[in-house]
Amino acid sequence: MRGRRRSGAAIVALALGAFAAALLLGVASGGGASPPPLAQVPGWHGFVGDPRPAVSLGDRMIVVLETPSVAQRLARARYATEAQERSWTAQAMAAQQQVLTTLATAGIVVTPDERFARVLDGFSATLDPRAVALLERDQDVAGVYPVRAAFPTTSSRSALVRGDVGELAGSFLPGDDGRGVTVALLDTGVDLAHPYLRRHVLPGIDVLGGSRDAHAQPDPQDPTRVERHGTELAGIVVGADGPDGLAGVAPGATLLPIRVAGWQPDADGGEAVYARSDQLIAGLDRAVDPNGDGDCHDAARVALVGLAEPYAAFADSPEARAVQGALALGTVVVAPAGNDGAAGPTFGSVAGPAGAPDAVAVAADDARPQLDEARVVLRRGLDVLYDSVQPLLGPVVPSHALTLAVAAARDGGATSADFFTPTGASLVAGKAAVLPIGPDPQAQAQAAAAAGASAVLLYGEAPPAGALRVASALTVPVAWLPVPAASALLAARRAGLDVEVALGSGRSAANAGRGLVAGFSSRGLAFDGRVKPDVAAPGVGVATAEPRLGQGGAPLYGTVNGTSAAAAVVAGAAARLAEMRPNLDGEELRSLLVGYAATGRAPMTEVGAGTLRIGASAAGEVAADQGSLGFGIWQGPRWHATRALVIRNVSTRRLQLSVAAVTTSGESEALHFRVEPNHLLLREGQAARVRVTVTAPAAPPSDLATGAIEATPAGGETLRIPWALAFAAPTATHLLQHVSLDRAAFKPSDTSPAILSVQVGDVLGVGTRPQIEPVSRLDVLLYRADGSFRGVMARLRDLLPGSYSFGITGRGPTSAVLPSGSYELRLAAWPTLPAQAKPSRAIVRFRIR
Repeated sequence: MRGRRRSGAAIVALALGAFAAALLLGVASGGGASPPPLAQVPGWHGFVGDPRPAVSLGDRMIVVLETPSVAQRLARARYATEAQERSWTAQAMAAQQQVLTTLATAGIVVTPDERFARVLDGFSATLDPRAVALLERDQDVAGVYPVRAAFPTTSSRSALVRGDVGELAGSFLPGDDGRGVTVALLDTGVDLAHPYLRRHVLPGIDVLGGSRDAHAQPDPQDPTRVERHGTELAGIVVGADGPDGLAGVAPGATLLPIRVAGWQPDADGGEAVYARSDQLIAGLDRAVDPNGDGDCHDAARVALVGLAEPYAAFADSPEARAVQGALALGTVVVAPAGNDGAAGPTFGSVAGPAGAPDAVAVAADDARPQLDEARVVLRRGLDVLYDSVQPLLGPVVPSHALTLAVAAARDGGATSADFFTPTGASLVAGKAAVLPIGPDPQAQAQAAAAAGASAVLLYGEAPPAGALRVASALTVPVAWLPVPAASALLAARRAGLDVEVALGSGRSAANAGRGLVAGFSSRGLAFDGRVKPDVAAPGVGVATAEPRLGQGGAPLYGTVNGTSAAAAVVAGAAARLAEMRPNLDGEELRSLLVGYAATGRAPMTEVGAGTLRIGASAAGEVAADQGSLGFGIWQGPRWHATRALVIRNVSTRRLQLSVAAVTTSGESEALHFRVEPNHLLLREGQAARVRVTVTAPAAPPSDLATGAIEATPAGGETLRIPWALAFAAPTATHLLQHVSLDRAAFKPSDTSPAILSVQVGDVLGVGTRPQIEPVSRLDVLLYRADGSFRGVMARLRDLLPGSYSFGITGRGPTSAVLPSGSYELRLAAWPTLPAQAKPSRAIVRFRIR
C-alpha cells in the first residue's frame, strides 16, 4: 500500500469499530460495553448527514445457520409453490429453535430479538461469550457476527421555494409510472396522511414495534421532533400532485413502508434515529413476505434501503447474504453508497449494505440546473488575496454588496460561547465570521448569525452548494473559501494588518458541477475488491415531502441532499422499469438498471457503471448475473485471475454478441485479457457463461486499474459490467496493532476476569483520504505452554478497525475451569481479500494459579 500510516491519535480520531465487545470467555458478560462512536471523514458530515450519534448495541450478535433459507432453497429448486415456501419457512424456524434448545440444554437461555427465515436463516440476540463459544462449535451454525448501527443518509434539507421544483418523473420515459409495482421502503416511519403521499402508501410494517403501522414516530423525550427521513424518501419515489406539478419518480407505484429505523436509545441516555443491522435484515425478510405467511410470491419488486452502515462494505456479512436472498426471491435491493466522501485507492468509503455484491449501490450527483452564487473578495490593505465567484452554501442570498471587517471565533466556532468574549461581548457582530468547517457547519453558521455576524465564510474541503438548510436562526449569507486564501487572510489579521471581506449581491447561475458526483458521495471498492458504487443518480437539492407538524399541520415540502435521496431516485426508476419489463427476474432487472448507465468524466470508483439512464435500460437486450467484478490484488508477473459471469438474452430476437474487456484508467498496455468465448449467438431467453482472465507482466504506476466487460449485440446497445484490479495490497502486517493482557497470572474467577485488549484493523493515510483496513475474521485460540491445542476461545467476523476487549475468566472453551499451569492465547487476524493469504498473528502468555 502506498502512503503513510496515520499516527495513533489519527487512528483514534477515525475509530471505525462498530462493535467493541466486552467478552467474558466462558461466562456471561452481564451487559457488555458501549461501542466507540463511528467517527466521520472531516468535511462532509455536517452538510449531508448530521454527526452520527454514539449508540450502545451491547452484546447483540447475528447467528447465521447452515440450514438453507427460503431464498437458498428456491435458488436450487428454481420453482416453488406457495405451500412449499411456507414449509421451507417453517423448517428454517425449526432449525433456529433447535439451536436455541441446544443452548438451553447447556443452561443458556437466549431470547431472540429478531428472527429471519426468507432471505437468511438466522436470528439475533444478546449473547454472552459462553453462548458464542458453543455456537461456534455447533455444526448447524455458519457463523456469529456483530450487530452494527445504520443511519439515514439524507439529512441536509431546505424548505421548498418556487423554482426549486424538479421534474424527476418528467425526466424519465412518458407513459409508465410504476403502476402495479410495489416498492418496500426500509427506513424510518412515514407521514402516512401527507397529501403528497396519500393513496400511494400502504399502512406498512413496524419492525421496531409499538405501532400497528409504519407512521412516523415522535421522539419519546421531545414530541416536537418527528422522524423525517422515511417521509422524504417516500416522496421522492411515489409523491404526486405536489406544488407546481411536483411529483416523485414513480407516482403510480405502491409504497410499502417498513419501519426498521427510528427513535432508539443512544449511548448518552437520550434518543437517536438509527437502525440495527438485525432490524434491517428483519425488514428485508418482511419485504419479500409482506403478509408474513411464509410464502414469498407476494414479494415487493424493489426494496429501497435508506440507511447506511458506515464503511461496512463486507461481501459476506449477514446483511450482504440477506440482500442476496432478497434478489433470489425477485426483490432488487437499492441502497445508498454512503455520505463519507473520498477514501483510499483500494478499499473505499462505501457503506453496508450497499457494499453487498447483489445490492445496487447508488452515488449522488448534482443535477440542479441553477445555483445561487456571489462574488467573494478578500483584501489585505491594497492587496487582493482572493477574488472568485462562489456558490452560496445557505438559503440567504445577499440583495446588495457587503464590505465587512473580518472576525474569527474562539476554538473554531464549535459552540455558541465561542463567538463571545468572557465578558459577553460579541466577537463577530457586524463582521464576516471566517471559520474552519467543523463537524456541524449548520450549527456554526446559526451560532455566528445569532452572535450578530453579517456573513459567514467557511473554509476547508469544498462542500456542495446550497447544502445548509433553511432555519429561523440562519439569517445571513454563507459562502465557502479555500484553505490557502482563508489562512492568508487570518494571518494578516493576527499581524494587525487591515483586512476586509467584500461579498457581492447574489445571482442565479448555471450549475458548473451539474452531472458530476457530489464530493460527499462515498466511493471506492467493496471489501471483496469489486467496484462500488454501481450507478449514480440525482442526490443534491432533490424536492420532496417533509413531515407535517402535528395532526392538523399544513403539508410541508423541501429539498434534501444525500446518497439516500439518489437511491430513492433509482428505486423509483426500478419500479418504472419493472412495469415496462414485467418478465424480468430480479437479477435481470438489476443488470438492466445498472449496465446501461451513461458513462461520463467521473472515474468508475466514483460513479460505477455511470449515471442512471432509464431509457437505455428499458430498451436493453442483454443482462448479466453480476453488476461488477473484482479481480483482487496483483501478485506478480506470473499472476493471473479468472472470473466468470453469465450473460442472458432478454430481448425478443436472436442476438449475435461480442464480448470484450476494456480499460478506462489508462493501464491498457500493462493488462492482458482473455475472454472465452468472445462471440456468442443467443436465442431469446438463452444464457451463456463467459470466463474472463487477466494477466499483468508488470505493475503500472497506479494503485488501481478499472474498466468494463462490454457485451454488445449487433445493432444494439452495449451492456457494461465494471471491473477493478488492485496493484497495491493493503498492509496486512498491522491487522493486530496492539494485544495485551492486564495480568500475567491469576486465579480462575467468573466475576474478576483478566482483560485481553486487542486493537484490530488499521486506518492508513493516503493524502487526506483514509484507507480502511478491515478484518474478515479474528481467532482467539487457547494452547498449553507445551504447544497442545485446547480449543477456540472466540471467533469474530467482519470487524472494522477498532479496539475489542475480552475477559479471560480461567475457563476453557468448554467452560470447564482450567487446571493450574502455563497457557498461551494465540490470535490471528485475517484480511478480507483472498489474495492476502497470511494473517497477522500475536501470542499472549499467562499462568493459571
